[in-house]
Amino acid sequence: MKHIRILVFIFCACFGAAAWAEQPAVKDSNNWTEFHRVNMTRWNPFEHVLSVSNVGHLKRTWSYRTGGWVDSSPAVANGVVYVGSRDHSVYALEVNTGAKLWSYDTGNWVFGGPAVQNGIVYVNSRNDTLYALDASTGVLLWSYPTAYFLDSSPAVANGAVYVASDDGNLYALDAGTGALLWSFLTGQAVDSSPVVANGRVYVASADDNLYALDASTGALLWNCCTGGSGSPAVANGIVYIGSFRSNNLYAADAATGAVLWTYTMDSVMETSPAAANGVVYVGSMDHNLYALNARTGALLWKYPTGGPLESSPAVANGVVYVGSDDGRVYALNAHSGHKLWSYRTGKAVRSSPAVANGVVYVGSQDGKVYAFGLKKGRE
Repeated sequence: MKHIRILVFIFCACFGAAAWAEQPAVKDSNNWTEFHRVNMTRWNPFEHVLSVSNVGHLKRTWSYRTGGWVDSSPAVANGVVYVGSRDHSVYALEVNTGAKLWSYDTGNWVFGGPAVQNGIVYVNSRNDTLYALDASTGVLLWSYPTAYFLDSSPAVANGAVYVASDDGNLYALDAGTGALLWSFLTGQAVDSSPVVANGRVYVASADDNLYALDASTGALLWNCCTGGSGSPAVANGIVYIGSFRSNNLYAADAATGAVLWTYTMDSVMETSPAAANGVVYVGSMDHNLYALNARTGALLWKYPTGGPLESSPAVANGVVYVGSDDGRVYALNAHSGHKLWSYRTGKAVRSSPAVANGVVYVGSQDGKVYAFGLKKGRE
């Protein structure tokens, strides 16, 4: 049976008024520039084209075939979609047509989503290397080698790029030059995508700990045991993270690491939660997408898909989007969980959707990158 265990409950009366105030300032109105977006919640509050009333009319506007599975999550910036493939390349595609602008061969699979800032694309590769590419041309600006695989997505904030490696380290690099600022060694491999909020960087390790570090110095602020964790999300002073060992979603105080509540599912979570408007959305390998009250962990609804969920949800304008191993991309009513739309691709969808300017972008293991919009497109 599902159960909710409330461990600590410390919230102020101003929770609602302060909603999202702790997130970094958003300069761009509607880009999706990295895996967690700039607010670290996988939520685009500036999307006003797609809505509950019209998302059922989504059509495929274009698709682009790469040479391998596309598990990478797209980034969207300045009219360009950036996405990686298991064919070893990262691609820059024009948002309206899907035409290839450039590609760059990293030498191995690209699992993580690119991050784009200040005209630079940062992308991790299983070639054990972070690459920094010119966003307009794809020309290599610099690269930084680590000792083992890079399977997660980088995060960029305040002139630094944060990179997690299976060599057990979280690295902070100068975003302009690639110079090492600091590194922090955990006890095991780090497949988690780091998030940066309020001067802290949060990352999970296979040593069963979630770490909070000073983003400027790498100094350890706290760590807590979460039973082996995926990628966190941060909202309103709370870190949400799912476990790939204990079947629990954890909510921890972002300042202290004290666990506020947990929610137990029927299987593990290997993706990142999304948080928006007082609700946390998370997919599980038990095939369900869950919506939980962000304050208490109470179940609001769950939606069953036809396969495990290895895609992280995205939220925009009352709609939550997610891919499933059943090969479909889903759009659900964020309030009720009712299905509004779905599209079947050729294979499992483990890429996490990005929503920007009225278009949903996502990859599939059929080797394609898809764009879905309200205009009738090519089939």
